[in-house]
Amino acid sequence: MKEDDVDPAQEPLFEHETVEDVEAEKALLTRAIGGWRGLFDSGAPAALFVVTYLVTGNDLTLSLWIAIGVAAVVLIIRLLRRESLQQVIAGFVGVGVSAFVASRTGRAEDFFLPGLLTNIAYGCAFVLSIALRWPLIGIVIGVLTGEGKSWRRVPHLRRAYAAASWIWVGVFFGRLVVQVPLYLAGAVGALGVTRVVMGWPLFLAAAYFTYRVLKPVLSAERMKRDLRDGDHVD
Repeated sequence: MKEDDVDPAQEPLFEHETVEDVEAEKALLTRAIGGWRGLFDSGAPAALFVVTYLVTGNDLTLSLWIAIGVAAVVLIIRLLRRESLQQVIAGFVGVGVSAFVASRTGRAEDFFLPGLLTNIAYGCAFVLSIALRWPLIGIVIGVLTGEGKSWRRVPHLRRAYAAASWIWVGVFFGRLVVQVPLYLAGAVGALGVTRVVMGWPLFLAAAYFTYRVLKPVLSAERMKRDLRDGDHVD
């Protein structure tokens, strides 16, 4: 079988996948876009901020300290367990910035303002990367696999990475469409609920569909490499 005969869309490609291959791809995507632990670390402080704010009758100061305290506890636990601090530090800084903004303005809804701005930044970055034909998902996967930018020379890989990047454009701007009106209305409780609903569940759905989009092309590329290696051995 020649290398040029390999069709990335062929279903038989999946028959050659092993359990180890599938798990490796899942792990790769988890590293690229985060995992359960990162989701919890970033979501728990905001959720407890809203609960405390509503339960205490809009006590902003106490609610902010609760959020900061939860973020600090998570950070300490990760330190004691000697686990990766990359996401938890980012989450702690994010909570600190959110608390600072809300404390300066005295408006509880401003606790969510940095998150909204972050979604704008990420969404625009993904759109720009697609327009420039350097989709961010491809860049991240290239770094994690050690393949660099070689994927840009493979048209079906470039298209797949662009399609996967559009999924995340939908996530970031979808959050804005729902949450910005709530922010403008000062609906703190509703903002907290949508932050949770459009946080973990939407993230996991996007991660799943990203995996499904990339799986065929990653399988095809692996087969091509196996065929080339076999030819070299012969």
